[in-house]
Amino acid sequence: MNQIHLELCSSAEWADTVSRFIIPWVLEDLDLGDNVLEVGPGPGRTTEALVGLVPRLTAVDLDQDLADALGTRLAGPTFEAVHADATNLPYQEGTFSAVLSFTMLHHLQSVDAQDRVFAEAARVLRPGGVFAGTDSLDRPEFRDLHVDDICVPIDPASFGDRLFAAGLERVEVVTNDFAVRFRGWRAVE
Repeated sequence: MNQIHLELCSSAEWADTVSRFIIPWVLEDLDLGDNVLEVGPGPGRTTEALVGLVPRLTAVDLDQDLADALGTRLAGPTFEAVHADATNLPYQEGTFSAVLSFTMLHHLQSVDAQDRVFAEAARVLRPGGVFAGTDSLDRPEFRDLHVDDICVPIDPASFGDRLFAAGLERVEVVTNDFAVRFRGWRAVE
């Protein structure tokens, strides 16, 4: 993540946007259960909003410094921040009741890496658990924020098929003017 993007995602303005608009839109009518995993929290503004909403929250980030800072800032008995790769999660199959991702998928280096995250989310979900989240739509302003940064936008038209291919069912993909919201459930066995 470039410095300008990191500063934006760390800002109070972004925290307000997350808590007022993004979290409510993504979580609308969802039951997240008792053990939630957030992949790619970055500076943790989404994590701050989530920690009080769920009984147990684990946040996994590829950046060691961001994971450590988040773990220190939100330390408590119901939260853990872990330095790990979301394309190869260090958890057993069926560990989590929900997996969440907020505006991070475009930071993965390829469509293949995104698909590995989807497959890992499906793997670590309990039967009936949901993988849900959002990512930004590809627009000029979005690209401007990612100069000298990885930017692999999600194509809403093929997103549902990719989630099905990862092993999820009852897939929902909707867009607004700025973002795509997705949901997919692991089959109940």
